[in-house]
Amino acid sequence: MAHHRRVFVLGLAAAPATLITSPLTAQARTIWSVDEAYDALLADNARVIDVRSREEWLETGVGAGVWPISMHEDRFPDRLFAAKALAGPRNVGLICATGGRSASLLRALRQARYEGYVDISEGMLGSRRGPGWLAAGLPLVALDAALASMPEELA
Repeated sequence: MAHHRRVFVLGLAAAPATLITSPLTAQARTIWSVDEAYDALLADNARVIDVRSREEWLETGVGAGVWPISMHEDRFPDRLFAAKALAGPRNVGLICATGGRSASLLRALRQARYEGYVDISEGMLGSRRGPGWLAAGLPLVALDAALASMPEELA
């Protein structure tokens, strides 16, 4: 398992270049709208991770029910895989500001043959795929409340 994580981390480092050189192939099961993601959260059919930075979370808040796990902080891969383990058979949605980082992360996960992750490519702020979490009027919580509600295994 440690070997697969090393391969994933190396792939993650190369993912932005990969994203630029080849278009993301949209598949219905790997890309969700913010409404689909929020509905899945409410129905307990998914977990969602916000991979943005702490500064971004402080600026906008975090989606209600979303786990803030920044891809810019230490232990990100360990926390990402722990979140998937906690999700069990549920998909784990990945959201960032405008869909670039989440798409890049999903590509790296798929290349490393990890399943069960989806891209919420509208992001928090919106993109060509849609208005985003904020403009859709979906609920937000302050960063301290989001952090306090996370499972201990993800701290």
